[in-house]
Amino acid sequence: MPPRLLLIRSLAATLVLVAGLVPPACGQPAGPRRVAESPEPVTPTADSPPATGWKSVVVVEGLEHPWSLAWLPGGEMLITERPGRLRIVRDGKLDPSPIAGLPEVFARGQGGLLDITLHPRFGENQLVYLTLSAGTSERNNTVLVRGRLDGAALKEVRTIFEVEPRKSGAQHFGSRMLWLPDGTLLLSVGDGGNPPLRIGEQLSREHAQRLDSHLGKVLRLTEDGRPAAGNPFAEDASARPEIWTLGHRNIQGMARDPQSGRIWATEHGAFGGDELNLLEAGRNYGWPKTTYSREYSGGVITDVRSLPGMTDPKVVWTPCIAPSGLLFYTGDKFPEWRGDLLAGGLVLRQIRRIDLEGDKVVGQQTLKFEQRIRDVRQGPDGHIYVLTDEDRGQLLRIEPSEK
Repeated sequence: MPPRLLLIRSLAATLVLVAGLVPPACGQPAGPRRVAESPEPVTPTADSPPATGWKSVVVVEGLEHPWSLAWLPGGEMLITERPGRLRIVRDGKLDPSPIAGLPEVFARGQGGLLDITLHPRFGENQLVYLTLSAGTSERNNTVLVRGRLDGAALKEVRTIFEVEPRKSGAQHFGSRMLWLPDGTLLLSVGDGGNPPLRIGEQLSREHAQRLDSHLGKVLRLTEDGRPAAGNPFAEDASARPEIWTLGHRNIQGMARDPQSGRIWATEHGAFGGDELNLLEAGRNYGWPKTTYSREYSGGVITDVRSLPGMTDPKVVWTPCIAPSGLLFYTGDKFPEWRGDLLAGGLVLRQIRRIDLEGDKVVGQQTLKFEQRIRDVRQGPDGHIYVLTDEDRGQLLRIEPSEK
């Protein structure tokens, strides 16, 4: 083989390996796509028309890769920064001093300090829940911790749940949390990472289909981090009792419709194939046995899009938007958006407004930004608040504007 060709092939192999460890920006898979051998119940969507009647206002600047936010009863905001800091915003100003008392985090790759939520009775107990990645590059996991907010410090901090098994690498920690009306807590957990990452002899992503693993699941926990009563696999001695749904790659957006109780989730695909799913207890969402995405190298993961006993997505995005943060809007500032979903997008630097009629998606629109969108939340004032995932990230407020 000529030296030039040998060098090209060597570089290509290296790029494939790197793609498995550190995913590049996702998009339309390169090369011809093979015809699926099974039905494709969902038509992937790409661009959507622009949303109108809105503008963004910068509230706070200078955040380092913010990940999530929560409002305190007095109107202050708590914001997590992925390197491991918890910040507070008062009267639209960022306090220069982080909240004290946080545990050490594994802040590498996609890992660090991630989601935050307040206990439903925070006014009585001042309890704050945080997800984070802990450990080392060789052995790490997603961890749920709880502490009591006392002024400018978090006290009585303790770990109340740890994902098993532990994994290597710095990918796919999931970590969105969502309280249910019965006082239980949903927690999304990623599948552990892309090939060639393995746990023992098996690819990490294969754990999404294993009931003896928390990876690639949505878990349902008590406020103390124990398995919630009535979980769908609790009677299976070989299953993890916390599991609520399975077959997920990496959910980083969850939201609940307060009227119907429907729970929606946005999930990262690999190369293309991001998903919007309607979550129901006990359902299997297919990954990696069914998927619309491909390997980052362009290779085929599977040609199967749908299988009996597995639940199809409501929306598939190709090229991917890299979804993170999901809001079910109930406010009064955008009456025409009430009852719709707003899904953040990292790679395409956008929010997708997803027009719903019951459990059906009937349309999409796009809100474009200049930075990566990490989280989308509704404020007590009915406005929409957005965190951007940048070295100097921002907190933005979405307000109505003249159409």
